[in-house]
Amino acid sequence: MSPVVAGVLQFAALAVALGLAYRPLGDYMARVYSSDKHLRVEKWIYKAIGANPTTEMRWPAYLRGVLAFSLVSVLFLYLMQRLQGSLPGSLGFVSIPADQAFNTAASFVANTNWQSYSGEQTMGHVVQTGGLAVQNFVSAAVGIAVAVALVRGFARSRTGELGNFWADLVRGTVRILLPISVIGAIVLVACGAIQNFSGIHGVGQFLGGSQQWNGGAVASQEAIKELGTNGGGYFNANSAHPFENPNGFTNLFEVFLILVIPFALTRTFGRMVGSVKQGYAILATMVTIWVGFTALMMWTEFHHGGPAFDLAGGAMEGKENRFGIGGSSIFAVATTLTSTGAVDAFHSSLTGFGGGITMLGMQLGEIAPGGTGSGLYGMLIMAIIAVFIAGLMVGRTPEYLGKKIGTREIKFAACYILVTPALVLIFTAIAMAMPSTLTSLTNSGAHGFSEVLYAYTSGANNNGSAFAGLNANTPWFNTSIGLAMLLGRFVPMVFVLALAGSLAEQAPVPETAGTLRTNKPLFTGLLVGTVMIVAGLTYFPALALGPLAEGLAS
Repeated sequence: MSPVVAGVLQFAALAVALGLAYRPLGDYMARVYSSDKHLRVEKWIYKAIGANPTTEMRWPAYLRGVLAFSLVSVLFLYLMQRLQGSLPGSLGFVSIPADQAFNTAASFVANTNWQSYSGEQTMGHVVQTGGLAVQNFVSAAVGIAVAVALVRGFARSRTGELGNFWADLVRGTVRILLPISVIGAIVLVACGAIQNFSGIHGVGQFLGGSQQWNGGAVASQEAIKELGTNGGGYFNANSAHPFENPNGFTNLFEVFLILVIPFALTRTFGRMVGSVKQGYAILATMVTIWVGFTALMMWTEFHHGGPAFDLAGGAMEGKENRFGIGGSSIFAVATTLTSTGAVDAFHSSLTGFGGGITMLGMQLGEIAPGGTGSGLYGMLIMAIIAVFIAGLMVGRTPEYLGKKIGTREIKFAACYILVTPALVLIFTAIAMAMPSTLTSLTNSGAHGFSEVLYAYTSGANNNGSAFAGLNANTPWFNTSIGLAMLLGRFVPMVFVLALAGSLAEQAPVPETAGTLRTNKPLFTGLLVGTVMIVAGLTYFPALALGPLAEGLAS
């Protein structure tokens, strides 16, 4: 079987698996966030944190809950790292320096999981499991909670109440993320991933030194890192490491975990607003972009010219033989069209155009299907922009799901889509103007610029993957990327929740003959065009200086 056919069959099998999980998981999540009943373990948690889960919150109160919980999480994780040398199970590792501890705490709380360190040489068992793995769960639950709050804004009328943040946070963790992660971890262990708390083992002497391997609770962290679209790896090689991702089946299974909740949330959205067709329209938009990006990635990686590529059957540099070009291309697109950031190949070794595809996937806002929660609310923001543009074309006040999109709503949506590009481009410009940046670059020219652009794109979009080649473990990069991650995560949430509150206060608008049908293929096409033009063209000049220039020159 040719590598191209194998890649296409892998993609087809993945699509079938996602299709089978779509309805049951989407309907289940709709029931979770619509129920007024609380499990016993949830009641214990509410009592422990002093929260009343039945109290409805308006958007400012909901936002305060998000920010307060996230601030405490950052401080807790920062202190754990700074005290690591005094903690049990540290494997002899010293405490983390202040700038790197800040970067890592911001990264995992912001659902980014950018790592400027080598996990097996830096973090002990307590920090890995009690700190990083915990944030993998709760940061993902925060994203879903904000998305559900926005959906309630569309579904409710004449009230500013969006639900209860603490109830949404706990339910998302206990009823959705935890049980699926347990199943995922069992599958990974059965297929060869490790799960233990062993120490550091020497595995042999080599010229120039010896090699050591760490044990760890790898399978359990791998499952939630993919399911929660987190991305931080137990090992520096991330999902290219055989302890995290042993074979071709686990590679495809991990991609499934990355995509299943973001895609299924469109079904949840449709159920909660009372029209599954609206969910299908959002799903169709996501699937169109996902399939298109995957096809482009496979094409550029399989057919890039050159004698070395011809002998290898494609661009094999930086890829694992056990995954091949097809599996690596599917993984690379999935991880950058979501806020995951896990990698099973080094993106710096992708072809010029291939590297550009991964960057563009993040720069679109990671909405196809995006992160857990963040993908859905990002796409709904783009849907509001799309109906606003359509309204301008026909001279009508735009409406979406029975709510008028007025001046206030469009300002919130516009601010949302401007925050991340501003962070990426401003931080990249400052970094490139600093002479010290040159010492962190492995490459010069267009590829060197791509290393820096990718880093801030990954950080501000809460992706977390690295282009490789950039030494980001410096005070400047640790601090600036840490700030980009926090601002890129929580400033957009302010506008999402403010928009949700504004929509929930409105009275429903009845449909008329002039109402744009947002559940039809025409709207899907309009939404795809809006995403590509409004979001994509913002970055075109920067992409032209980096991956496009490199791709055209090769």
